[in-house]
Amino acid sequence: MVQTGKWDLVSDPKDPVWDQFLQAAGMSAAHREAQAMVRPSEELSRDGDKWAWTNLSELGTDQITFPLGEQVSTPLLLIGARQATSVFTEEAGKLIQTFEVGGKTGTIVREQAPDGMTAICSIHGATAIRKYKKVA
Repeated sequence: MVQTGKWDLVSDPKDPVWDQFLQAAGMSAAHREAQAMVRPSEELSRDGDKWAWTNLSELGTDQITFPLGEQVSTPLLLIGARQATSVFTEEAGKLIQTFEVGGKTGTIVREQAPDGMTAICSIHGATAIRKYKKVA
């Protein structure tokens, strides 16, 4: 079962594989450069059937509210400034975000462990792995 909580990024935000994923998703050079300068926190909360995924960083705070299994409009990677549509599902204890942006389909699979979370981000042949530590 997916747990609520808060996680801080521990992966290197300047990871070239992360930049390749962002580029494959169609993110501009300026937005990729901004992404490389921040270590965001991600927070997942739940109120009944409504979930909220919040991204907090020096660039700002953004939130996606969603019910599992329903399509919602989302900014790509929250601070990415690209509009996408996403569907969130829960499978085998993982929160899976399937998104479409610029005619491309991608996924972010968030797998939780007691002390952290791994996010596997894939689109158009590019895959990046981001590691987070649990802080709350």
